[in-house]
Parts: sequence; C-alpha cells; structure tokens
Amino acid sequence: MKTTLEKTSVKQYEILVGGEWEKSGRTLEVINPFDGRPAALTYAADAAQLERAVKKLQDSFALTRRLPSYERSRILSRIAVSVEAHRDDLAATIAVEAGKPLKDSAREVERAVLTLQTAAEEAKRIPGEVMSLDLAAGAEERFGIVRRYPIGPVLAITPFNFPLNLAVHKLAPAIAVGNPILVKPASKTPVVMLKLARLVLEAGWPKEALSVFPLAASSYDRLVADERFKLLTFTGSQDVGWQIKAKAGKKKVVLELGGNASAIIDEGASAAFAAKRVAAGAFALAGQSCISVQRVYVHESLKNSFTQELLNLVQGLKVGDPMDPAVDVGPMIDAASAQKTKAWLEEAVKEGAKILCGGGVNGTIMQPTVLASVNPLSKVCAEEAFAPLVCLFPFNDFEDALRQANDSRFGLQAGVFTPSLEHALAAFERLEVGGVMINEVPTWRMDPMPYGGVKDSGLGREGVKYSIECMSEPKLMVLNRRCP
Repeated sequence: MKTTLEKTSVKQYEILVGGEWEKSGRTLEVINPFDGRPAALTYAADAAQLERAVKKLQDSFALTRRLPSYERSRILSRIAVSVEAHRDDLAATIAVEAGKPLKDSAREVERAVLTLQTAAEEAKRIPGEVMSLDLAAGAEERFGIVRRYPIGPVLAITPFNFPLNLAVHKLAPAIAVGNPILVKPASKTPVVMLKLARLVLEAGWPKEALSVFPLAASSYDRLVADERFKLLTFTGSQDVGWQIKAKAGKKKVVLELGGNASAIIDEGASAAFAAKRVAAGAFALAGQSCISVQRVYVHESLKNSFTQELLNLVQGLKVGDPMDPAVDVGPMIDAASAQKTKAWLEEAVKEGAKILCGGGVNGTIMQPTVLASVNPLSKVCAEEAFAPLVCLFPFNDFEDALRQANDSRFGLQAGVFTPSLEHALAAFERLEVGGVMINEVPTWRMDPMPYGGVKDSGLGREGVKYSIECMSEPKLMVLNRRCP
C-alpha cells in the first residue's frame, strides 16, 4: 500500500539490501489489526534492489562457506543473546503488527531464542561419516569420507502468524551451515524481521550475506524462479506453496503449508485435561496456526462431559486488545479473514451445524466458536479455517476416529488423548500426518523436533537439525591406500 510519508508520524523502517539499509520508491503501510491504525511504514524492494541483493548473496557465498563452525556458532549465540536482551521490544512489535496477544508474543520471542541456541549447538556438530569400502575383491584398502557442504544462497519466504520464530527457523540453520540468505517477510508483519536483521549484522554475520525486505507482487515470480538460489523454503498457504514449487525450477524446495488438525479424545481419557488442552490449542493466536485444533473426535462416553468442560473454558477466555497482558484471544490478521470465516460459519449453519458458543464477528475480532453437528463437507471442517473455531464429532470405535481424522487433504500434525498404549501405537502408525502427539494437542511443538507435513500440508521438514540437512549437500571422497 502506497502512503505519503509526510502525512504520517508512525516510525519508518528501511529495508536491508545486501547488507545496506535503504529506502525504495514504494512504501508499505503496516496496519495494527486490532484498531486498524497505521503501526509502521517500510518499503517494498524494487527490481534493481532485488537484483543487487541476489548478486551480493551469490558473491558472499565464497566467504560464508569458509567460515569455521566455531565462528558460525558464536554468531548464532550472540544473536540469541541480543534477541533475549530485546525481548520486550520484539514482543511488543509482534503484538502490534500481528495482533498476537502480548503473552503469546513473549513466548514467541522465547522460542526464537531457543531456536537460535539450538542452531548454535548444531553448527558445531554437522554430521559426517567415515565408511569402509573394501566390500568386494579389488576394493581392498579403500575407504570413504562423507562431509556436508553448504548448498548456497537460500530464499526464505515467511508468514505473518509467527513473524519472528518461523523466520528464525530458516535464518538460523542457514547461518549454522554457512549459507547466505534472503528473507522475504509477510507484507503485513515485516517490522520484527527488520529489527532482527540489525541484531544479526551486529552479531558479526557478513552483511552482504543477508537481505531482508518485503517485495512487490510484480517481482515475486522473478524471485522464486531465480536459479541463483539453491534452496527455497516457504511457510504459508497450500495454494501459494504449490504454485511456488511449480515455478521454482531446479532448486531444492521445502514447503510448510496449511493444516486442518484433528484431536481424538479416546475412551478412558481425562475429559477435563483434554478440554483444557483443546481450548488452548484451538483458540491461541485466534486459531491462526497451521496446527490449530480444528476437528475434535470425542468418544460417546465422554461427549457430554468433554463438551461442557470445553464450553466452560472457552466462555472464560478474554478476547480483545493484544497489548492487554490478560487477553487470551486477539484479532484475526485483517477484516477480510474474519468476514470469510463468518461466511463459512453461516454456510455451515445452513447445512445443519449448531453453534454451541461464540460465532460473533466484529471487525477483526471473532469470538471463540465451538460447533457441533457439522457436515464433514462444510468448509469449516473440510478446509483450513485459520480462525478461532473448533468442530466436535462423536465416535464409538477408535478405528472409525482414525478414519475420520485421515479424511482430509491435509496432514500436518494430530493429537490423541488415550490411556491405551495399543491405541497410541495404532494412531502413530496409521494417522496420515507428519507428527502424532499422544496425550497432547496437535498444536504442541518443541522447536528442535522435526516438523512438517504430508499430503497438501507440505514437503520436507523443519527443525534446525533437519533444516541443516536440507541446506547442505553431502560430498564423498574415496581414498585408496594402495597407491604405489
């Protein structure tokens, strides 16, 4: 969105182009999703800046690929210390531009620190291998050494819902392995990443090896198709993600896309405990997480008790200004998202759904909503809602619950509350997802663990160790000791 700088008093943020802080001819207004007011101004890079940034990344690879592991680790440790020192400012920035409640924004900063600390450790132990190759006659005295080398310039495209930590999940592994990186943050939430970029440069990462800027839509395809990038890592919607993959050419592609996460409440599980976790997993961040609980399958024996426990908890959630430390649920990212969800709710009700609580929409605020008697084909059930709503379904047979949970084009994570080891193992084996959480909601994530999905939910895995593998290539050297 173009804005006249002279008419606003909000703070302006330059973009980072090949290590240099610059403006461009296209300003970008960042809007506070709670009150609709301008929160900041920054810039979208133009074509010349994009070309300069990519060229500097390409040239800087000769330097970053030779940085020793101890230096890469030290840089990451220094970034972690700086993020911790600036935690209050970074959390407030997330709360203002993303509408995320302040306490959740603070947790995101804490997670970013952990991700950076993990990367600092992983930088010192990037795996290699020594292998015996004397496996057939004529191969005596041969052995091999496998070592991983950085792949080259990385393009990272990050989302609005975790504008700091999900960017760090791409930036930190790139630094850990020695790759230059261009980060394109979501245009709705670019400021926290621009602030992080300053901390990265202050920590000693070569300035030419980092660029951070939003980008005009007209340049998007050019960026994605550029073969000078050796890996593209994207977090966002499934539709955009698969389009990007189709345009990415020969480069490696990692996609962390949408979800429609399910939780199964099995016979014998604690209804109170499960309800408490589902209330957190469905309504935190106003449901704007790809692993937000959207579908819950409850055993008939627990249906009434679980439903009542859940309704009591949901009706006690405080909704409102994300800067209020007591608020549990803030706004959705924009009014269009809230209105889309409202239309889906109205459509679901026409198809037979019952709203047990919530359902109201006012601007960007949507009241936490619990639905029952939902047609499984309704959009609120079949598509990714990315909103504070959850659909309840009863079941009698655990196998049927697994079947219903799998009846989705998404497959990111799932949760199963059960006292049965047999059922836990069956869920682990048969649920078509990237991760199964036992006695926990699918929304749970610890940052070092492998994270990613199947089906329409993505391609590849994140988690620092696993991202390092994607951002590096193994190379083999064979030694023949029988050289005359």
